[in-house]
Amino acid sequence: MWPFRVQPKMKKLRQLEDENARLKKIVADLTLDREMIEDVIRRKL
Repeated sequence: MWPFRVQPKMKKLRQLEDENARLKKIVADLTLDREMIEDVIRRKL
């Protein structure tokens, strides 16, 4: 019976890891966008 209890938890862990990776990519993309915008602003000033 033990493996049946672990399997849903492992599935949930995998889902959370996937979501975490997706969110980290979003943060990295937004950080890059912000840096590019700041660079453009600095060049204009």
